[in-house]
Amino acid sequence: MKRSGYTTTVHKIAINLQRTGLALLLAAATLAQVHAQSADRNLAQVSPEDVGMSSTALAAFNAGMRGEVDKGQLAGIVTMIAREGKLVHTDTYGYQDLENKVPLNEDTIFRIFSMTKPTIGVAMMTLYEQGKFNLDDPVEKFIPEFANLQVAREDGPNGVPVTEPQQHKMTMRELMSHTGGLTYGAFSRSQVDTLYTQANVLDRNSTLKDMIAKLAQIPLRQQPGSAWHYSVSVDVQGYLVEVLSGKKLDAYLQEQIFAPLGMVDTRFYVGSEKASRFSREYTSSPTGLSSPENGEFIDPVPLLSGGGGLTSTAGDYLRFAQMVANGGELDGVRILKPESVDLMRTSQLPAGMTEIPGYPGNAFGLDFAVVVDPARNGGMSEGSYWWWGIAGSWFWIDPVEDLVFVGMIQNRDLRYARQLQLMSKELVYATITESKK
Repeated sequence: MKRSGYTTTVHKIAINLQRTGLALLLAAATLAQVHAQSADRNLAQVSPEDVGMSSTALAAFNAGMRGEVDKGQLAGIVTMIAREGKLVHTDTYGYQDLENKVPLNEDTIFRIFSMTKPTIGVAMMTLYEQGKFNLDDPVEKFIPEFANLQVAREDGPNGVPVTEPQQHKMTMRELMSHTGGLTYGAFSRSQVDTLYTQANVLDRNSTLKDMIAKLAQIPLRQQPGSAWHYSVSVDVQGYLVEVLSGKKLDAYLQEQIFAPLGMVDTRFYVGSEKASRFSREYTSSPTGLSSPENGEFIDPVPLLSGGGGLTSTAGDYLRFAQMVANGGELDGVRILKPESVDLMRTSQLPAGMTEIPGYPGNAFGLDFAVVVDPARNGGMSEGSYWWWGIAGSWFWIDPVEDLVFVGMIQNRDLRYARQLQLMSKELVYATITESKK
């Protein structure tokens, strides 16, 4: 029987409602599955074999790391490994205070220095998600003091470089990928670096606002977008977190990252109540390990250094790294969207710039190095992202093998730290019995 127009319309609406209902049910099921998968990636302890790793090979990894302590290269070391979101390895060995024979523990607190940088990057991306900035915005839009920055063209008389205008204004993307033209004053030699040193740009007894005022008076070391150069750019990002959020950097980090993730021992100072858990810092010397003055980081200071000011534990940092590895969520708490994490772990280098100097086989994303050549990175999969600190602490996230590693030491011998990191990677990847490649 031929349907009337009214009957046909009603029938179509019913079908559409059925389809919409089915789509909603499928979407709900997918969300539930994603949530269940995320909830399952909560760093619960499992045996290595449960996630395709070898207990025997992990014992060899332990022996290798502990051997460095026994040889007198390290006072102590903490290592943690997670795979498929599960904790498979924790080891502590040696001393947090070698002179007084205070043993290292899982809750020992370390200076993580430049491992601070990824946390600031995550804070920036929370603000990006709030629509506070776009990656191609000029930095001077948010820091007007940078509006008239010049660029050093060549050395000039009396230690003052000859300058030229910026070919284009430094962007937020360049600031977050160390291609904005800033420098550190410590890792290269130029008249601009000397000016940084003379101005004491990162004076711990000054403020982030003071730092910006100093930088506004010093030309950029190179044109924005022309080179990757390690710099104070993440300290500048720390200032931007304050500008964009209207809150102090430490308060914003605590509110948006540390408290939600249960990072109870991560902040810009240790405090007298936790000082007994604070590791001493050491430097290798021909006669063994020496320990310089270790008073810094006990008490708060005015400068909240986004580039290197945090103290933390291996366990705290593993929670942060696993959140990132999970696509921005841990224990049902979402810090970032997966799309934001993808931006951070994707090379943001300008066209024609494929590798960053000093780090063979690596490009750079937003506050993370990104592996482009596993053969030159101890076996880390292509697309792994990572960083380290000047006192030797290091971590990496391998999205292919679904593996997260955190290592904590306190040794300022940078050459030795790089060798240790490479050795750790080779030993860790030898533990995998079921590769996902």
